[in-house]
Amino acid sequence: MPTISVKRDALFAALGKSYSNVAFNHNMIIYRVTADEEFQDVCFEFGLELDEVTTEKQMLIKEQGDQAGAGVSEEVLYRIDIPANRYDLLCLEGLVNGILVFQGKKSPPIFKLKKYEDCYSLHLTPATAQIRPYAVAAVLKGISFTKASYDSFIELQDKLHQNICRKRTLVAIGTHDLDTIQGPFVYDALPPNEIKFKALNQTKEMTAPELMELYSTHAQLKQYLNIIRDSPVYPIIKDKNGVVLSMPPIINGDHSKITLDTKNVFIECTATDLTKAIVVLDTIVCMFSEYCANKYEIQQCKVFSPDGTYELYPQLEYRDEVISVEKANKYIGINESSDVLSSLLSRMCLLSVPSGDQLTVRVPPTRHDVIHACDLYEDIAIAYGYNNIPRRPSRVVSCGAQEPLSKLTEQLRHACACAGYTEALTFTLCSREDVSTKLGYKIEDIPAVHISNPKTLEFQVVRTLLLPGLLKTLAANKKMPLPLKLFEISDVVIKDENEETGARNERRLCGVYCGKAGGFQFVHGLLDRLLSSLRVAHKEDYYLKPCQDPTYFPGRCAEVVLQGQVIGKIGVIHPNVLTAFELTNPCSAVEINIEPFL
Repeated sequence: MPTISVKRDALFAALGKSYSNVAFNHNMIIYRVTADEEFQDVCFEFGLELDEVTTEKQMLIKEQGDQAGAGVSEEVLYRIDIPANRYDLLCLEGLVNGILVFQGKKSPPIFKLKKYEDCYSLHLTPATAQIRPYAVAAVLKGISFTKASYDSFIELQDKLHQNICRKRTLVAIGTHDLDTIQGPFVYDALPPNEIKFKALNQTKEMTAPELMELYSTHAQLKQYLNIIRDSPVYPIIKDKNGVVLSMPPIINGDHSKITLDTKNVFIECTATDLTKAIVVLDTIVCMFSEYCANKYEIQQCKVFSPDGTYELYPQLEYRDEVISVEKANKYIGINESSDVLSSLLSRMCLLSVPSGDQLTVRVPPTRHDVIHACDLYEDIAIAYGYNNIPRRPSRVVSCGAQEPLSKLTEQLRHACACAGYTEALTFTLCSREDVSTKLGYKIEDIPAVHISNPKTLEFQVVRTLLLPGLLKTLAANKKMPLPLKLFEISDVVIKDENEETGARNERRLCGVYCGKAGGFQFVHGLLDRLLSSLRVAHKEDYYLKPCQDPTYFPGRCAEVVLQGQVIGKIGVIHPNVLTAFELTNPCSAVEINIEPFL
């Protein structure tokens, strides 16, 4: 779920409402509601979530430390979680438009297409089929940027790149100052050494290989280089004079960069998926056409295929969907007339016309997320208010009960807490070193499930033990007073060829004691207490059997044996393991499988 950051003052100004602290009296009790809480209620009603109220300074300090916050703005920011399929809400303009329509303060905008001009056409060459075979384009005329709208324009492109564009692998967006270039434009693919231009914010011209080398250490751009690095040709967009507009999906040219003074914008999207490119183009032009001289008017471009045929983009298609009023009421659990349902859909930017027992719904080009009648039913439910839907008994005859494993987990959590241990919830994914090298094992000997395309070194495999996560938690809390006593009851995943999926989940309990001394007696006491609460008698049903394990100190490790079955280990953590996890105090741990107790 993407998260956007918007400035609170700018948001309130655009909404035309000043959310301020208010107080009201109900049943002789005075309630105080802050501006943040009031806006949070608005978000909830609209199907969004106000994730955090912060400032740019606080965010920077959190990421880079106290020194990074000097001189940074302290203007209040709202971080809002947006549904992954609502691309139209990824910028301030779309968010404000959606909320105002939802509140009935404005009508949904009607987008208009202006006839194309041949001088702004885009021509694809056959060579582009080798790398990024599709392209779409549009023009926004007479646009007026402010610093705020300019920043929002750039940020929307970035949000789209990270989400629907899948980090530019599916679609790459380029925006250019139309007054600095001349069409028609050419989308070509050339050998890297034949490409030379001055990239955005650079001072000199460089060839494509030189740019790839330059950006190999760039914090943001280096992640996109592999998309085209190994290709024999790189995509390039030029105007009729040979001026390079961009080398997608890496960087735009400096010559055509947009500024606050830009009045006409040429937008091009190159892609490996044409449908995604159309969605992205529609989203951008719809969101920012409100700043055009003729509001909500977008000029089309001819995009010529290598075979000479052409299509007009953007298409901005309005389409009609027909839904049943009876089904809508039945699925949601309400009983409303077609007129009421029509007004509810209108609040979600979906104009509709009732006709008997049916509704004809007009889906605008901003709502590409609507692909089925169920999406319309969902929007009706959001506009109606989930809290307003009457509760009713289930029509399915069933006897609900907690899963035995979940019940046992809850009981053991309570017992661990009563023993003075604090519960931790750690990541299910970890690095290969966390479950192998740091614990004294080779990764080849660990039955771990590996992630085929890990994004970071921290998340490469699914954990096979709970212990590494708790040790990392201890390392992150060194400032806390000793002793530290932590526990976790969660699943681990073990590779198992006998299972249909090739792996199985195993519910485990792990407790760790960290203090000035090893504290073996404390984790041993925890184990005895837990087994006692499970009615397991010491020595008769379970016992400790000495063993050797590189994770634990030699001679201070034992297997926990339950009725002849080894269910876990207990011992003092080896100094090498403590060093690997950057711990300086002795630790003891116990980890057992709790499923045999069911």
